[in-house]
Formats: sequence, structure tokens, C-alpha cells
Amino acid sequence: MEIKDKILEGAEGLFMRYGIKSVTMDDIARELGISKKTLYQYVDNKSDLIQQIFGCRKEEEQAEMEEIHRVATDAIDEILRIAKSVLRQLRGMSQSALYDLQKYYGRQWKAFEQEHQQYIYQLLKRNIEDGMKQGLYREDLNPDIVSKLYVGKTSLVADEELFPLSDYNLETLFRQYMLYHIHGIASLKGLKVLEKHMDRNLEHID
Repeated sequence: MEIKDKILEGAEGLFMRYGIKSVTMDDIARELGISKKTLYQYVDNKSDLIQQIFGCRKEEEQAEMEEIHRVATDAIDEILRIAKSVLRQLRGMSQSALYDLQKYYGRQWKAFEQEHQQYIYQLLKRNIEDGMKQGLYREDLNPDIVSKLYVGKTSLVADEELFPLSDYNLETLFRQYMLYHIHGIASLKGLKVLEKHMDRNLEHID
């Protein structure tokens, strides 16, 4: 592993365990067994470090989504595989790190979220168009509108006021939301295919 990758992976691990605000650049250098001088050869400051972690995350996610699109047998299989991937990400997400991002690094977080939402919109639009061609989704859908509705409603799942984490589990929320989404757009044929894919259903996350 190259030292830059080691820095990004190590820093992200510390942020996920302890939150972002409490982890210093000294902590990161010490954890990685490198000097601060070496650390600053690859990142300008903590804000730049976070930005680079976002970029790395984006590349990894997009590569995974394209691989899912390549291997999926149909549109419903694809959306279930995507949901599984998102659930794994939610499991690894630190709520304290997410809070710190939104409070102390709001500009970077907002930019990342906007870019991510646009990518998810394009991903869902392609999935809906494919599903309609395959006869798995209803013929009367407008892929543009449904995809934007999906992206807009997804933000509600993470709304702390609507679904406080003390009362709701993120995995459970997302699982219910995905099944709600699929049942809302699937044709009769699609619902039968969904049943066929239940061995890879959201209830069976690796």
C-alpha cells in the first residue's frame, strides 16, 4: 500500500472510531508511525485530508456500483445489490463522525452530498429505465421524476428530527425504505422476480 493510501485509510479509521473533531494531525501521524513532516507532504491540513477521503470514497463507490451494474441479472437484482452495499456503508458509519462533518466541515460535507445525490440520481434513473425495458417496473413511470423523488426522500431517512437515532436504527430505516421503493415501482412481473431474488434480499446482509 502506498503511503498516501495508508494515510487516507488510517485517518478514516480514526475518524470513524473517535469522531473527527477529537482526532488531531498528531494523533494520525502517531497512529500511522510516521512524522508530521511526512504527513504534511501528502495533505495540507485536516480539511484537505477530509476532502481527499471524500474523493477516495467517491471513486470506490462508483467502481462498486458499475461492477454491480455489470453483474446484475436484472434491474431488481441490481437495486437489491445496491441496497446491500449502502447498508454495509451504514453499518460502518460513525454517528459522531457524521455529526462532526456536518457541524465543523459543513462546506465539504454539503459539496460531497450534492455530488453524491447527483450520482445516485443518475444511477437510479438508469436502473428505472432498464427495469421498464425488462417489464419489471410499471410502464407509466417517469424515470426523471421517480429518481428525483427517491433522492429527495433518502435525505429524510437521515433526518435526525424525523427519525432520531435514539429511536430508529439506520439499517432498519433504509431496509424499509428500499422495500417501499421497489414495491412502489414494480410491475406484477417485477414483484414475482423480487420474490425470486429473496435469497439476496435485504434481510440477508453479509
